[in-house]
Amino acid sequence: MRVRLLVVLTVLALAGVAGFAIPLLVTSAQERTQRFVLSRTADLDRIAALAVQATLTGDTGTLREEIVAHHGVYDEAVLVTDARGNPVVVEGLDPGDPGVRAAVEAALRNQPTALPDVLWPGHSEPLLLARPVGTGTGIVGAVVIRALPGAAVCDIVVAWTRLAVGALAVAAVAVGLAFLLARWILRPLARLDAGIRSLAAGAADTTVPAVSGPPELRTLTAEFNRMAETITASAEQQRRLVADASHQMRNPLAALRLRLDVLARHVAPEGEEPYAATAAELERLEELLAGILELAAAESRSTDRSAAGAEPVERVDLAHVAADQVAVWQPVADEAGVTLRLCPGGPAPAACPASEVAQLLDVLLDNAIRHTGPGTAVQVRCSPGVLEVADDGPGLAPDELARATERFWRAPRSAGTRGSGLGLSIAAQLVSGHGGDLELSATPGGGLTVRIELPA
Repeated sequence: MRVRLLVVLTVLALAGVAGFAIPLLVTSAQERTQRFVLSRTADLDRIAALAVQATLTGDTGTLREEIVAHHGVYDEAVLVTDARGNPVVVEGLDPGDPGVRAAVEAALRNQPTALPDVLWPGHSEPLLLARPVGTGTGIVGAVVIRALPGAAVCDIVVAWTRLAVGALAVAAVAVGLAFLLARWILRPLARLDAGIRSLAAGAADTTVPAVSGPPELRTLTAEFNRMAETITASAEQQRRLVADASHQMRNPLAALRLRLDVLARHVAPEGEEPYAATAAELERLEELLAGILELAAAESRSTDRSAAGAEPVERVDLAHVAADQVAVWQPVADEAGVTLRLCPGGPAPAACPASEVAQLLDVLLDNAIRHTGPGTAVQVRCSPGVLEVADDGPGLAPDELARATERFWRAPRSAGTRGSGLGLSIAAQLVSGHGGDLELSATPGGGLTVRIELPA
């Protein structure tokens, strides 16, 4: 936008300068041309008057002196003829030249000479100016001057140079003003854009100073600040509500767990089945509460990290952490009849704390072992910045892949298994907080592949 606005303002400024300078250049050339033509017309009139006098007296001395003086001053050739076109006084012109003869004949017929409207820079051709000697039917001869426009053209070039320098100076000032105007308009937009990005990243106390720019932008900035304050306060209240509610539920659940454990010794045989169902529901509730707390903590860490900006992040070898977590989950996989294997590979550096990589693997391995079923295999692969967990279980349908990271969503066939539906949501939030990406896809041949990409 900055470039487009600068281009538009600069073009408008240059167009304005050109619209002022071009007519001025033309006017200056026309004015100097008019002075040149008037000067040479006056010379013609003066020489014609002397020619009339010479015709009456028969003395051409004064006429010749005037023509020689004119030639000496302007270096311009002059020819005076009688009524038959015969030369009377010649200074530098060839009476036999076709152009000169044509000018003499036109003057004897009392035809006006075509005069130039304007002389342009670069014009170097001499001009043949002619007029009759005498008036009306009393034409007794003709005067022809070969006028040289060089001095007038030089004056025009000098005037144009001065005007061009002035126009360039004005254009430079106009372009500078265009830059200042663009800066005045765009600086508030840049601050507003930074504020929007900061608010989208979850930064608290995001405000934009509304101290410059057009009134409309200052009003927009003030409205944004009010919106940012409302959104920040609402998000903080929501996080506190989730965290406080989860913490407040822990005490009653802990007391309920204690009483249920004490009650286990007094359950009659006919009450063992209801008791087991109650214990399973309590375990599910505890797992759900733990998931909510983990999700709230992941969102909080993601928000804090985004608000803090680019800070040094702990680097970790994904392969090393994966080896540790595979060893931890190996007994669980063996008990479930699932083959768990870490594919060998080289170092796999990534910018992410080791504790969060371990948490991601816990979520992915727990889901894979729990939902693939006996006789299946789970593979963990690592490469720089990439962590993959793939299984050959039942997998997910295309429409289920799109919903798998939604909170509390569970596949219909998983209704009979434990779980809160928050695991992949927590993983997605953790990965997003590090600027990474979590992608679910079908494993070739059947199954589910979870691919996590982290900054390397």
